[in-house]
Amino acid sequence: MVEYASGKVIATAEGPVTIVTINRPEVRNACDMETVKGLHDAFADFEKDDDQRVGILTGADGYFSAGADLAELASGASIGFNWAGTDKGVTRRRLKKPVLAAVEGHAVAAGLALAVWCDMRIASDSAVFGVFCRRFGGPMPNGATVRLPRIIGESRALDMLMTGRPVDAEEAYRIGLADRRCRTGAALETAKELALTLAGFPQLALNSDRFSAISQWDFPEIEAIDREIEGSKPAFEEQFQSGASRFVTGTGRHGEFEK
Repeated sequence: MVEYASGKVIATAEGPVTIVTINRPEVRNACDMETVKGLHDAFADFEKDDDQRVGILTGADGYFSAGADLAELASGASIGFNWAGTDKGVTRRRLKKPVLAAVEGHAVAAGLALAVWCDMRIASDSAVFGVFCRRFGGPMPNGATVRLPRIIGESRALDMLMTGRPVDAEEAYRIGLADRRCRTGAALETAKELALTLAGFPQLALNSDRFSAISQWDFPEIEAIDREIEGSKPAFEEQFQSGASRFVTGTGRHGEFEK
């Protein structure tokens, strides 16, 4: 086991599979800047380890990730930091090896971006996906506006991105956001089984086909993400800090917020 970001991220190798766990259950695995950079470093180490073939991203204690740490955002400390940015933004680029998301509980706001950054999503019946930061003026400069439409189609992605509504495991599986569905509490074990299956195949052909599939889009992903980051700056500068502050103090919780 290796700890990153002062223990906020834990990486464990099980045979050819690396399990990276967001370890902030007290805030439903919301990620501050240190945690995001820790995730970046954990996956960088996984990528360069020739003995590790498949990665799994999950969260501790029944939560995937509630997104960005709103207390840090409200303080202004992380304004301008992008999860898909060049300063150790974990969702900036896809890795050279596959990564699976094992989703229990909420994968919302930037937590959704982490899930769609992965190659496949294994969702338990407790899983909930959504752009919950829509409630308090938060943009998504984290790869989600690029990757989500590529996974579920533009119309469904716009529904999620503009309404911020929750999408449960049944709907996620039906629309292709989740690739596997399992009982509550079984996401990680199901992901491990799938990871071992992938790790058991000849890797050159598997990774060659994977690379072709994820690089064939007409608009290069990094360029699309740079455009996404640039387009989100006004919302960050004009709304997000004050919106996060209001949310921390209670406004907007439980889906009720100012129009």
